[in-house]
Amino acid sequence: MVTQSRQDTLSTAHLPQVTEPRNPGMPLDLDWVASARANRSAIERRCATLPGRRSIKKEHQAAWLARAISCIDLTTLSGDDTAPRVRRLCAKARQPVRADVLEAIGLPDLTTGAVCVYHDMIGTAVEALQGSGIPVAAVSTGFPAGLSPFDLRVQEIRESVAAGATEIDIVISRRHVLGGQWQALYDEMRAFREACGEAHVKAILATGELGTLQNVARASLVCMMAGADFIKTSTGKESVNATLPVSLVMIRAIRAYHARTGFRVGYKPAGGISKAKDALVYLSLMKEELGDRWLRPDLFRFGASSLLGDIERQLEHHVTGAYSAKHRHALG
Repeated sequence: MVTQSRQDTLSTAHLPQVTEPRNPGMPLDLDWVASARANRSAIERRCATLPGRRSIKKEHQAAWLARAISCIDLTTLSGDDTAPRVRRLCAKARQPVRADVLEAIGLPDLTTGAVCVYHDMIGTAVEALQGSGIPVAAVSTGFPAGLSPFDLRVQEIRESVAAGATEIDIVISRRHVLGGQWQALYDEMRAFREACGEAHVKAILATGELGTLQNVARASLVCMMAGADFIKTSTGKESVNATLPVSLVMIRAIRAYHARTGFRVGYKPAGGISKAKDALVYLSLMKEELGDRWLRPDLFRFGASSLLGDIERQLEHHVTGAYSAKHRHALG
């Protein structure tokens, strides 16, 4: 049971979303893009210190893990997705942890940050989440490769918004980054942003396919200049997905963009984050590099569904003193 002296810590774990001015973008600044650098050895040294340098225990750990849940995009992106599976996922988003555990930690209304699906499942998800306040996100633009005809990718965004998605996760054309075609990337991202209308757009960089950390830094800046509301590491389908070095590069690009423009852009690591302890590392990285404002779901998301099961086990252990079997925390 949570002691009163720690109640304030827990009470901030699931905060209401704050209205943040959307990033309107800016003209492409090629000089700024060209000046972006990434010192791999320094970045790796910084990241190597993160896992062992922060020890979060007991009530504080429960609060941070609850915050992580509120920032999860609960996702199903499989070829065998069905309406019943999506409805079960949405039920899990509404109540991500056992009701008695949530009551014990003082957060009975905790939910995930969003539910993310393919276009065909948007209607099912919208209906299942009605009245919950949980947004529906849809992957778009020829996800995951992003190699379908450009007009079809733009139309796919419009169709998903019309179907009820309020967040769109788009994939950029990696070839623009690999070829240094920054104007082409900017124009593409700008068109995607305009097609989204009022829906927020998350730009997936597919960092595992961009070759260098310098490319990651430059692609991050260009997408933000073009109006991205979030920048996201991966589709989850690449051989290398979210990593701490890539995250540090993208987070510092966000910090530089905020310093220059005054607009906050969100960050979403996706793929390969499956353990509660990993979530704590990412949250601490966000806090240290960007500050507490980026620890809310309107500016930070985890693209990791399997993560929820391990967090649920940790919270149950915090309340009961015992670990439950993994199969008791299935998502569907």
